Amino acid sequence: MPRSAPDPPPDDKRLQRWARINYVGEVPDGSGRLYVPDLNGKLYLLRDGVPTTYLDVGGTFEPDFWATRGLGSGFGFVTFHPEFARNGKFYTTHTETGRALTEKPPHLPTQPGTVIHSVVTEWTAADPAAPTFRGTHREMLRIGFSGFTHAIQQIDFNPNARPGDEDYGLLYLAVGDGGRGVSSTDPQNLAVPQGKMLRIDPAGTDGASGQYGVPRVNPFHGRPGVLGEIFSYGYRDPHRFSWDTGGRQRLYLGHIGEHAIEAVYDVREGDNSGWSQREGAFVYKRSDRCYLWSLPADDAKNRFAYPVAAYDHDPPPSWQCRGDVGRAIAGGFVYRGSKVPELQGKYLFADLVDGRVFYTESGQMVRGAKRLAPLHQVSIFDSSGKRTSMPELAGDARVDLRFGTDSSGELYVLSKANGKIWRVTGVRPVDPAASAVTPSLEPDLVAHYDFAHPAADRARERDLGRSGTQLNLVNGGAAMRVPGAAYPRGGQALETRQVNPDRAGNDDWKAGVYDAGGTPTLGAFNGVRETTVMGWFRLGPDNPARNSGSADPDDRYGAVGLAGVLSGDSNGHAVRALLELIEVDGQLRVVALGRRLDGGASQTFAANADWRTLLPENEWVFLAATFDFDKGTMALYRNGQPVPGFYVVPGDPWQVKSAPGPHYTSPTNPRGFKIGGSYPQNTREGNACNCRYDDLMFLDRAASQAEIAAQYHLSVHG
Repeated sequence: MPRSAPDPPPDDKRLQRWARINYVGEVPDGSGRLYVPDLNGKLYLLRDGVPTTYLDVGGTFEPDFWATRGLGSGFGFVTFHPEFARNGKFYTTHTETGRALTEKPPHLPTQPGTVIHSVVTEWTAADPAAPTFRGTHREMLRIGFSGFTHAIQQIDFNPNARPGDEDYGLLYLAVGDGGRGVSSTDPQNLAVPQGKMLRIDPAGTDGASGQYGVPRVNPFHGRPGVLGEIFSYGYRDPHRFSWDTGGRQRLYLGHIGEHAIEAVYDVREGDNSGWSQREGAFVYKRSDRCYLWSLPADDAKNRFAYPVAAYDHDPPPSWQCRGDVGRAIAGGFVYRGSKVPELQGKYLFADLVDGRVFYTESGQMVRGAKRLAPLHQVSIFDSSGKRTSMPELAGDARVDLRFGTDSSGELYVLSKANGKIWRVTGVRPVDPAASAVTPSLEPDLVAHYDFAHPAADRARERDLGRSGTQLNLVNGGAAMRVPGAAYPRGGQALETRQVNPDRAGNDDWKAGVYDAGGTPTLGAFNGVRETTVMGWFRLGPDNPARNSGSADPDDRYGAVGLAGVLSGDSNGHAVRALLELIEVDGQLRVVALGRRLDGGASQTFAANADWRTLLPENEWVFLAATFDFDKGTMALYRNGQPVPGFYVVPGDPWQVKSAPGPHYTSPTNPRGFKIGGSYPQNTREGNACNCRYDDLMFLDRAASQAEIAAQYHLSVHG
């Protein structure tokens, strides 16, 4: 899609995307044209994958149009009337601020301290078949919000309704709580529109503005003191909804939570989903981020509609609870297309931030059931059949993923990160032997490098983990990828080496990433409780390397750099978690070295066995080091088996015994990774490694022995 940007430019990097596209659908006129809205203002039509501008919504409403603050601000959504081919009508929602706040009063009750309006507009095309819009528009509804988040998210028509049905031609609006649900009763207050799903009649005139109607079939129509527009209520951020066009034709809503719960609801008219008394099926308390409180015994009296599927977040370090890795749900669709029959009846959705895609069987999403529907994560393959991931396809750790469908029910996936749209063309069973990572480790894999996935700049390596941190291949560039992987199904390996042993300089081959301000994509190691560093290593001859900064030809470095995570204040050498060979009491040993606090003391766990026994020359070995910063423990593993060892520093260097836990590392982003030597910013040589590497993995938790053994056996045996 064409590149776009908010005007004026935003400070929030989450709004600095290639294009803020957020949906793809098909124009209901039989032309086969797809439509794509961009939050930055334009509506595009696609024919054979080629975009053209159909309408500049943002430009039409300048200078009030607003897309610069708030993830959903701008041209939020568009939907076409089911009779567009005949009547030329379609509907948009966008946000306004500035003079609009004083000159254009909202039609429904507004929130105190309103900073933004969501506006619903009807457009009528003079020629529905034309490639660009020419016609008229009228404002139907304006709602005010006190925050730049959680305004009107989606508007749409029920695709299952037919002429003569009571739902035919009625417009649904998913209206967020404006961010006030945590501090007000707005989502439960039936006298205000915020935190509700509304249903209006675009052809009516008895609504608050006189530009729409209130359907008599709505559940609260005619009730004194209640907005008749309300279809259901109790929402924080009702992000995306869709109807199953088969089965029982249910309405599903993907709802973004406050503390932790990302939920899917089967929405019925009159439903109360509970926010902000409930988040998902949990009692909501601002202070209870772990949701330790069970539902009250008399909860049934509330008649809350609880989710039919859900997942939760990976909590920040201040929490004393754990859960799934999650950020924000992107609601999707029950697949009812014909080209991928294996997906029939599956509700596909995703985490919009990290791009993981899930499904659950629509038949297992049952209201009132004692158990939520089981979730399944799907693997992603590109058009050549190679296994990949959405962060890799999007070229960014923050995918900003959305879904769409065409009139045949075929599924599309899109990303704001690079402005690309993909069509789902098939499925395949995952061959366990082809998987590179054991399933239990995959969600916690912050960074993963197999050295067979070069970036556009071939001197950089793509991250197959969730962080998207590209690795710099320092000095050797693309030549550092060499044939001869560690295991039979592998591709290439990374080679690091000392280039000129007899001359001081900065030409050694090594790899890493360094940012003096902290590497933002490595935020998973910010204030982390546990860490794992592991991968395949093969030491070549001449280790430890000659000290190129010394005139003494027999002077060798006191360490051999393997791989590690830098600390938040590192000069390129100081580490938070490291696998390395260093001298302990005058003898070189394989060690795990960790530092909990920036600038604080480190602890070393050293292997008892001779390093040449653990890492024989020119032999691939699978090494792992785990770090539990809460308990103050470390461990080493070789080919899946524990390596006996001892702690080098006496006392409590991590300062975990002097105060009650839990304990975490410093709340700073690591300055990067270092691999095959120190100082990845290439300002100095040190601890060079004449080595090869494969499948380097960095996790934000301590893997168990069983998981490390499973990863080793997966690599070797499949």
